[in-house]
This record gives sequence, structure tokens and C-alpha cells, in this order.
Amino acid sequence: MNERIGDLLVRESLLTTEQLRKARDEAKSKGGRLGAQITKLGFLEETELSDFVAKQYGVPSIDLDEFEIDDAVVALVPEEVALKHTVIPVNRAGSTLVIASADPSNILAIDDIKFLTGYDVEVVVASDESIKRAIDKCYDQSSSVADIMSDFDDSDLELVQDQDELDAAELQAESEDAPVVKLVNLILTDAVKKTASDIHIEPYEKEFRVRYRIDGVLYEVMKPPLKLKNAITSRVKIMSELDIAERRLPQDGRIKLKLGRNKEMDYRVSVLPTLFGEKTVMRLLDKSNLQLDMTKLGFQEAQLADFKDSIHQPFGMVLVTGPTGSGKTTTLYSALSELNKTTENISTAEDPVEFNLAGINQVQMHEDIGLNFAAALRSFLRQDPDIIMVGEIRDFETAEIAVKAALTGHMVLSTLHTNDAPSTVNRLLNMGIEPFLVASSVNCIVAQRLARRICQDCKEVDPEVANDALVSAGMTAEEAGSFTPMRGRGCRNCSETGFKGRVAIYEVMKLGEELKEFVLNGASATELKREAIRLGMLTLRRSALDSLREGTTTLSEVFRVSSADF
Repeated sequence: MNERIGDLLVRESLLTTEQLRKARDEAKSKGGRLGAQITKLGFLEETELSDFVAKQYGVPSIDLDEFEIDDAVVALVPEEVALKHTVIPVNRAGSTLVIASADPSNILAIDDIKFLTGYDVEVVVASDESIKRAIDKCYDQSSSVADIMSDFDDSDLELVQDQDELDAAELQAESEDAPVVKLVNLILTDAVKKTASDIHIEPYEKEFRVRYRIDGVLYEVMKPPLKLKNAITSRVKIMSELDIAERRLPQDGRIKLKLGRNKEMDYRVSVLPTLFGEKTVMRLLDKSNLQLDMTKLGFQEAQLADFKDSIHQPFGMVLVTGPTGSGKTTTLYSALSELNKTTENISTAEDPVEFNLAGINQVQMHEDIGLNFAAALRSFLRQDPDIIMVGEIRDFETAEIAVKAALTGHMVLSTLHTNDAPSTVNRLLNMGIEPFLVASSVNCIVAQRLARRICQDCKEVDPEVANDALVSAGMTAEEAGSFTPMRGRGCRNCSETGFKGRVAIYEVMKLGEELKEFVLNGASATELKREAIRLGMLTLRRSALDSLREGTTTLSEVFRVSSADF
């Protein structure tokens, strides 16, 4: 959508100047169209925007979600052209082809399609997002899992003993077989469409399966023939520039793929030798989905105030804790984004560097050559730092240098693997840090989890949750009777799961004078937790129950991501 429409929307009072500025900034930083950002940010409904554009240009608008497009019409425009211009053919009448576009003034797209098809082109208006959904739906049919799997004959399947040494040239040839290349490409792109965070490719004794982790839960998506396990693994290794002949040692690499216009996807690849072959796990790193706005992460108001106050201190340590995949990196990146000013020197030591942040000096760890967190931290202290981020405190050496840095005028951000905020203090003490050093260096500890968010398209009242279950989860009887629990029924939009996206659940423990006294006196994690609750800390369970009360998540998710307080 061109800039003129943005100004017209403001003139017609459908957008404020501030909203237009924000949408333009988002479009510029993420490389998308202005119209897509306006609807993504929730400033206008898709239909409102497309109706307005249609009215301005005097052309009809169309709701693609309700419109069935003939396969023969779709075939007239190649998928790459449809993706390049974000358009889709919807109908054909004689020598005229009707295409849906979010921007009817896009002469380049119209000329391109005229030249390619030889048809006269008429434009109707649809929203960016509905065109993308239609492209996914219509063009997917040509390369579905079933079609590609039909290229493989599994009838001659037999289990053979793996050879210790496989010829690298043979592996390379197998991995470049057209159906194998197609299948691996499909796995990589399908995971992006399904908003998966991880891909697991797993060989077992008598089967070979592919699973996606979507919203924190693994789902099986396909079972390729077992005889393809070496070819598929080798293909992934070649794409991530790993040694295909080395099958006995773990390897790590990275794949960078360009998906359509202005969309790049990084895959962090880990290959692990198991009993029946190499298991491959790929973490999808999508920069366009990186949420750096703290107010949208899931913090309660008081929690956000405590966290912001802690990171804006002139020195000290802020620790974010939780298991792998609980969103710690996103929270830290949002904190760094908040602190990222030209007056500050920010350095980070990460393993691996997940996203590139402008204005921040990010260092990738290399254990094999001695560049670990402790070595990087020592170097940072000679680089005139203001703010330091350490990917993870794993040992006494790293913890000791981080504490010393926090006590000598630096702000230190880091992560630890602990169950909740109070037990983090005990973890540092167990590493060998003295209680008085912990008390004087740590400003704040944040524990977090990710709960699945109820799908907004099929949200309904959950009749199965009784008040007794809410009380046993930690609510008072009065609170349990004051709201109606919700659930997702399951629809096409959420792949029948009832969930779409995730929300962070936080426990923010700010170490004020009272809690510092407890740490100095060697209090246990339970005693610290009781005192923190008395001082107003919202625990993980309490925060999860608040999300349940707001209708954001379900009771089963509350139990999945948090444990009872006492």
C-alpha cells in the first residue's frame, strides 16, 4: 500500500498520526508493507482497510477467505510472482484475468502479470494477510507432503546394519536426489508456515519421524521411509555446511533461507549421533517475530515497573531464569533494546547469537578455542563497558567475574537454569559465591515460563472447569466464582489445537533491603519465597492464574507451566 493511503486514513480519522508513524516505522524495520503493519498492529480490521482502499481507487474489494479459487486460474501465475508482488489470480473471463492485490496502484505487478500471461489484467482489492493466506492455501497443493511422499516407494523397506564408514561421495549423491531435496525444503518451509519453533528429525529402530514444536508442544507431522534417514540428514548437513562423513560426533551449524520477498529465516542446526542414526534438531529464528516491546511480553503492571527499575539502575545484576525455550532470550533482548542508546556501550557474550541487534556488540562463544563466557567477560571489562549481557552463568568462574563487574559500576544481565526466582539465590551460593556478594550485587531475579494462548477465532466458555479445580489451583472461593474460564474449541486457524501463540508468565523478585537481609542470614529458598510474597511478589502460579482469569489461557496450561506455591 502506498504512502498516500496512509495519509488519507489519517485525514478520514480512521488512524491517528501516531498510529501511522508507528506502522511506518514497523514497515521500515521489518521490510513489510504499510497496510500489513496497520492490520498486524490492530489499528484497523483487514476488511476495513481493504474496503477503504477499494473505495479510494474505485475498484471492488473481495473477501478471499470466503472465495474458492479455481486451480486452473491459480496455475496461470507462478508462485514466485505471486509472492514477489503479494497478489493472487482469482478469476478469468475471456481474455481478462482478475487479480487480488492490496495495492491497486502497483503498476509493476500488473505489467509483470500481463507480460507473463498475455491476459488483460483487472484488479480487485484484498488485504495483504488474506492474500498471503490464499497463496499458502492455493500453491501448497502443488507440493504437499502426500505428493512428495508418493515419489518414494516404501515396499522394499528392510532394516540393515549401519556401516561404520559410509562413503562421503555416496552420501552426497543420495542427498542431492531431487525428491530428497524437495522433501527437506518442504520440511523447512512448512515449519515456517505452521509457526513452529523447532523441527525434530528422528531415526528409530523401525521408523523415522519428523516433529514440529508449535507453541511449546511437539506434534508429529510425517514419517518418511526409514531408508531415507542418511540422505535427509546429509542434505541438512550440506545446507548447514557440516561434515557429512562425520557421523559419530555431535555437530552444530546454521542454515539461512530466503523465503519470498524481504523474508529471511535462520535455522540453528544441531546433529546428535543416537543409537539408530543421527537425530537433527533445528531451531527456527524468525527476526520478524522478535517481540522487543516490553509492554507486550506478558508482565503485570507492577512486575514491569520492578523489572524496568532494576535494569535502569547504574550498576548491579539482573538475572532471568527458566528452562530452555521459556523465552529468556526474548526478555533479555527486550531489556537490551530498552537500554540501547548511543550513550551506552553494550556488549553481549552469547552461545549462540540468536538475533543481530543494531548498536550492540555481540560476541559468539567458541569453546573449542577457549572463548567461553568467562574469557569473553574478562575481555569486556577491558573494553570500557556500561552494560554487559552474559548468555548463561554456568560455573563459578563466570559467576565470580559477573558479580565483580556488577559491583564495579556495570549493569550485568544474564540467565540461569532454576525453577523459580527464590531458588536462584541458592544456586549462586551453591556455585561458591559468598552470601554478602549475592546480596550486594543482585538487583532483581525474573523467573518465566510460556503458556499457550487460547485461539481467538474459536474461543468459548469451558464448561468442564469446576470451582473446586480453581480453588485447588490456588484461587480463593470468591475469586473462583467471579469469572468464567475459557478454552479453544479447535478450528482451521489453530490447526484444531485450540491454541494460537504463547504468553509469558513471570515471577519478578526485586531484592530490596528486607530480602537482602534474608540472603545474608542464609535463608532457604522457601523462606525467601514466603518473605517475597509477603512483600508483594506475584509468583509464577499467581501470574498464570491471572492469565486464566483474563481469558488468555486455560487451567490445564496453568498446571503445565507452574507448580503450587506451598
